[in-house]
This record gives sequence, structure tokens and C-alpha cells, in this order.
Amino acid sequence: MKNLFSALSIFLAFTLPSSAQEFKEDVNFFPLLVEQPVRTGDQIEVLEIFWYGCPHCYALEPYLKKWLKNKPEFVEFVQLPAVLNRSWEFDARVFYTFVALGLIDELHEAYFDAIHKDRKRMKNVEQVASWAQEQGVDPQLIMDTFNSFGVDSMLANATQMSGRYEADGVPTIIIDGKYRTTVSLAGGHNEIIDLINYLAQRAKSERVD
Repeated sequence: MKNLFSALSIFLAFTLPSSAQEFKEDVNFFPLLVEQPVRTGDQIEVLEIFWYGCPHCYALEPYLKKWLKNKPEFVEFVQLPAVLNRSWEFDARVFYTFVALGLIDELHEAYFDAIHKDRKRMKNVEQVASWAQEQGVDPQLIMDTFNSFGVDSMLANATQMSGRYEADGVPTIIIDGKYRTTVSLAGGHNEIIDLINYLAQRAKSERVD
């Protein structure tokens, strides 16, 4: 077992960027107390826990967007709207309404911009529907989907998983259901991208083992 660990350490040392070798467990990232299942099959799951109202999540968006264009092929990116208190349920429901309608690509970034750039704070579904109409979306689709069974189910899962991932703030990044980190733990926005790549490669190697 010791020889296997040594071999893995050598492999990681030669395959990861030098900056990534400086990341330390229990300093820059933490193993989850209980590993959580992933839904990405053979792909390594990189999951972002976020809240639309969070300025730190908004600040991370451009870094993740750039990373997504060049992410490792073995990685699949997933987003989970945090439900750390009842007041966050509304925005989580907005996210899953976009998901249910297949409009994430069209509306996710735009909704973030509306809140943080345009200073619009939508507090009810009518306001979201009106805003969506400005984006070229039939407002009735938003109204009909917002409180649907499908959105209710996804919201219930997000509420449950927010706790299981041991997230106490946002944005939080979970790698393959087993490692947790944040921008502050990583040391900055560029650093968390390096750390994501490092942990994804580590998780991939551990799956092989």
C-alpha cells in the first residue's frame, strides 16, 4: 500500500503544474466527512454550490466560464443552487425553472447580471417572468414552471445536498463528491482554478486505484 501511495505521489508530481503541488489537504481543501455519490458516470464531477444573490459567486463566474472552455475532457461541471436558509429557496427555484425549460445557457448569466450589474432584485415569480420576457422568453412559461412538481423535486434535492456537502458558505466547490474547497481556502480566483484541476486529476487517479 505504501509503494502504491508513493507511486501515486510521483505520478501527480510529474503530471500537475508546479503551483498545484503547493496545495495542502486540510489547509486549501478538505475531504468530506462522508463521500457523496456523483451523477456524472465515468466523468469526474466538479460541482459549484452557489447563490444568485452572492457577489462572491458572481465574481467567480468569469473564471469558471474561461476554465470551462479548456477544462480537462474527463471533467463534467455541475451547478447546485445553495439552500442554506429559507430566503435562498426563491433563487434556487429560479435556477431550476431555467433548467426545466432548457434555458440555462440563455438565462443563467443574464440573471446574474440583472442582480449584480443592473441592481435588479426580483422577489416574486411575476417579476422574474417580466424580466424573462425582456430576454425574449414567454413569461407564461416561467409562471407555469416555477411551482411545478419537477422544480419542487429539484429544490428538495438541493436543500438536502447543501447540508451533505458540508457547505457553510458560497461559492463552494466539491470535487467528485469527496473534496471541498472555496476561493479563500485556495488563495484566490486563479488559484481555485488550479486547485480544481489538481483535485480533479487526483480524484481521477483515485478512481483507478
